[in-house]
Parts: sequence; structure tokens; C-alpha cells
Amino acid sequence: MNLNQTTETFGSDDQSWLGSEHGTQATETIVLDTSTFTPATHYPDGFFKSGIPLGMITSGGKYGPYSAGASDGRETLVGFLYAAVGAPSVNTVDPAGALFTHGKVREARLPVAVDAAGKTDLAGTIRFV
Repeated sequence: MNLNQTTETFGSDDQSWLGSEHGTQATETIVLDTSTFTPATHYPDGFFKSGIPLGMITSGGKYGPYSAGASDGRETLVGFLYAAVGAPSVNTVDPAGALFTHGKVREARLPVAVDAAGKTDLAGTIRFV
């Protein structure tokens, strides 16, 4: 057992994609499936970026990056990673995060673009501005 104090530093969390405070107090705790993310796109600096569009993987209930071309559940956009999460050094460790599912999103500020199908998936819960 390691009882030494450790410190981790991540780049500043850019939440400029949030269009308002509405919905930020009602996030859900989720588990990210690290193996479904691309390091250079989703965690190039050692952390999963805030605002990544997410879909729920049907088998297991974990979350991965939204992809309209997926066939494992991630083809349906369900929300966005609310805050940055430290990425593990191996893709077999799955960290917890918070899912933003209701409110306004500044589309131009998202770290990964959302297509028309994804916007349709969130109609009525997320307003893109």
C-alpha cells in the first residue's frame, strides 16, 4: 500500500463549450471505455477533454466517443463529457466521469464536431447554439 502523497496536474479544463449553467448540476456518473477512444484525438495531453460527444455502449453500459458509423450503441449521441478526466496509461483501465445531458452547447467550441444525426439524437434535451 502506497501512502505517499501524489499530485497530478492536467491542463486547464476548457468548458467554454457550455452555453449556460443550466444542466450542470444534474450530470450523471458514468464509466468511460478507454479502449474505444483515440489517444491523439480524445486525450492527447493525458486527459479526456471536456465536451467530448459520448454514446453508451450497449453491452456493458460504458461510454465511448459518439460515432454515427458505430454499431455498438455509440452511434446514438447521449450527451457530453462534462469535465476533463485523467486518461490511464493503458487502455484496459476505465475511469469514471460525468455526463452532461441537458442544456445549451456552443457547437463551435466542442473538441470533436457533432453531425446532424447526433444533433437529432439530442433534440429536446440539448440546444446547440
